[in-house]
Amino acid sequence: MDLMYRSTRNAENRVTASQAILKGLAEDGGLFVPEQIPELGLSLDALAGLSYQETAYEVMKQFLTDYTEQELKDCIRSAYDEKFDTPEIAPIREADGAYYLELFHGATIAFKDMALSILPYLMTTAAKKNHEDREIVILTATSGDTGKAALAGFADVPGTRILVFYPKNGVSAVQEKQMVTQKGANTCVIGIRGNFDDAQSGVKRLFADAALGSALSDAGYRFSSANSINIGRLVPQIVYYVCAYGKLLKAGTIKAGDLINVVVPTGNFGNILAAYYAKCMGLPIGRLICASNENKVLFDFFRTGVYDRNREFVLTSSPSMDILISSNLERLIYRMAGDDAKENARLMAELSAKGSYTISEPMKQAAQDFTGGFATMKEVAAEIARLYGKTGYVIDTHTAVASRVYREYREQSGDGTPAVIASTASPYKFARSVMEAIDPKYAGMDDFALIDELSRISGTGVPGAIEEIRTAEVLHDKVIEKTQMEAAVRDFLGMR
Repeated sequence: MDLMYRSTRNAENRVTASQAILKGLAEDGGLFVPEQIPELGLSLDALAGLSYQETAYEVMKQFLTDYTEQELKDCIRSAYDEKFDTPEIAPIREADGAYYLELFHGATIAFKDMALSILPYLMTTAAKKNHEDREIVILTATSGDTGKAALAGFADVPGTRILVFYPKNGVSAVQEKQMVTQKGANTCVIGIRGNFDDAQSGVKRLFADAALGSALSDAGYRFSSANSINIGRLVPQIVYYVCAYGKLLKAGTIKAGDLINVVVPTGNFGNILAAYYAKCMGLPIGRLICASNENKVLFDFFRTGVYDRNREFVLTSSPSMDILISSNLERLIYRMAGDDAKENARLMAELSAKGSYTISEPMKQAAQDFTGGFATMKEVAAEIARLYGKTGYVIDTHTAVASRVYREYREQSGDGTPAVIASTASPYKFARSVMEAIDPKYAGMDDFALIDELSRISGTGVPGAIEEIRTAEVLHDKVIEKTQMEAAVRDFLGMR
């Protein structure tokens, strides 16, 4: 029997996995979730002997049941290849008593590559399976990393176009340069005057606009998304937590059945939700530690049961986490409510109307696996300097949020369970913040001079993703008001 997917806002809205991937977002504004979380389907001991690609197949076949074995293996083989700079795909580095799961060895040196390397293949396969003859328009908002990873994945993929909106002054210099130099006849990158939440809310409105959807269809297009609202983004993210457990088994760090904790720097909630899904599949995960920066809406939620985005939006040194509307939290809310789509829809309507909602006491109890923490920019800089000074290991600003939160958690709880920290981006992507944290003497240096100095002090080579933008030509320079997003879509598609 195929595993079916439902909208978090309407239990009657049921689709196959490939249909959910094609749609991206449900017509009612909800997110697609599996009707039940499948079991892992193999022994924990077996994980130690699997490659990343083999692990990916074992996990993804449980969720994407309407894909054939050959289709799924072809997608995996095409995604996890020499685009990654290590055959391990996601290596683990031990430093100061924690295990950093390096998710930045792909083409754009951030964790989004882990899922966005495979999403184009899953999506084009889904289009063929469902006899979709309209051109797929990938519409995406980014806080910095999703945009470039999606652009790299979909550039010049036949039958697709991709348009990325990003907050003009809300990403790092390297993140912006990576996006605005993107080649590909089917690509478009537009800055908006606003923050990530403005971009994300605008994209959701466009998805929900029935008149626009009808006009698109008449013109031979259909929307889909590369954001983590797409279940085709979330399922591949489960893989690396399962793979990490296998690596720790193989190294003798743990025995089969031993618990691990997982620490994730979190803004949109998709990355830590993937770890939660892995736990639900049977992976022995103890605590899910949700690490926030100064936009600590998630920390406050897990502490109080109140989600409230009515607060100051802070631009931080970890911009990919500068988010006040954590879209993927809806999938957890749905599950905490006992898969009650009506209750979830009520809470989401409250969030839309007044910017906040409060969950019930039973729902709070259903979230006991999660704990939260947050780190200020000052604490993040101190953590980068501390870890480098103690071990010589250099981490980026987002990973440093998680590292600092984990250290505080361990000190306060005394919990000595081995911890996997999701290392979500290369320090090269945020070289200025990283280098100035290590030593204030680096302030004022040119961005690429800082990158070369980072290479020297860390003993690592400058990634190809950085080298290629040193002299790359800017190809996308459009900046618009947040109210002009629909007009921009129509212009891109020649529909005006």
